[in-house]
Amino acid sequence: MRLSCQQEDLQRALGYVSRAVSRKSTLPVLGNVLLSAEGGRLKLAATNLEIAITAWTDATVEEEGTITVRSDLLTEFVASLPNDSVSIELDRRTLSVAVSCARSKAHIKGIGAEDFPTLATIGDTEPTARIDPAEFREAIGQVAFAAATDDSRPVLAGVLAEFEGASLTLAAADGFRLSVRRCDLVEPSRESLSIVVPARALQELARIIGDLEEPIDMAVTPNRSQLLVRAGSIEFLSRLIDGHFPDVRHIIPQTYGTRMVVSRDEFLAAARRAKLFAQSNNDVVRIQMNPGDGELDPGFATISAQAAETGDNEDHLEAQVEGPQAHIAFNGRYLTEVLSVMRSTEVALEMTSPNAAGVFRPVGSDDFTHVIMPMVVGT
Repeated sequence: MRLSCQQEDLQRALGYVSRAVSRKSTLPVLGNVLLSAEGGRLKLAATNLEIAITAWTDATVEEEGTITVRSDLLTEFVASLPNDSVSIELDRRTLSVAVSCARSKAHIKGIGAEDFPTLATIGDTEPTARIDPAEFREAIGQVAFAAATDDSRPVLAGVLAEFEGASLTLAAADGFRLSVRRCDLVEPSRESLSIVVPARALQELARIIGDLEEPIDMAVTPNRSQLLVRAGSIEFLSRLIDGHFPDVRHIIPQTYGTRMVVSRDEFLAAARRAKLFAQSNNDVVRIQMNPGDGELDPGFATISAQAAETGDNEDHLEAQVEGPQAHIAFNGRYLTEVLSVMRSTEVALEMTSPNAAGVFRPVGSDDFTHVIMPMVVGT
């Protein structure tokens, strides 16, 4: 293998694939990045057996070949080089890779590529759907945080992805909250499909597609074991989680007794202030909705928290309140997290009783719904 490429391009590609490198595996090759000179390009790939990331970069290839080398060493060395042409040459006898740029040169010991896992590619199967990367990234951010962080119920550590017609619906739940976001596909899905993707994998994918503009392709392997995503010059692979995800339609309350509409920014700021005091009292943040008296007095909401050790806090917000006076309490972290990912100017909170789930929705859009179970506290 002998090739040359630009340092900037190589560093960018290494930055992508290095995020899939295994940090704890007993298999040394999983701590390596695969380098493969083929078809006039340099392919880089890494995997931890949960996800895999492959990136291609332009290169002048004089001799094709493939090898794996330590990801951390190569990444840090390339990052330290000037923005100039980088030459890479493999000594097949010693499995050593010579990397040179300007006046710097290094020899990095490698491991044969035959020990590197074979990775499925989206070219091996028909794409299931295409989606706008900005919308997909936002949807992941609005859902993945609600997934469980432990593996006691593996399916809840994942995000349900349902492809149906021209839409993709993502949902995540941890037993205390549920987040659901619907996205429009660029073109209708080729098949109706439900899969569960590890939340951590989707969060990693969101980082990768952050700056992309062209639609990305998604496909599922025929055995329904892996999700494949092609985003420009990058391919992303994630294993899928086996198991039955709860039916989210049965979790979301369909009616309410009291509903308030309030400024998202004011609600979030008040919730953050209350959370400071709630930390010493099981993170309990209380919300009281007070209806007004006609159009000139639409109502107000009180956001409060108190703790015997630290004190108390109370905010009064202008709010449009429909229905009778009502109160409910939520975990302060859950409350601030959902308000942080909502993008609408105003948000609606719907509830039926202090002991039933509260429902958060953006005002002016029906593509996002978030449900939080209340904290039962004394009045």
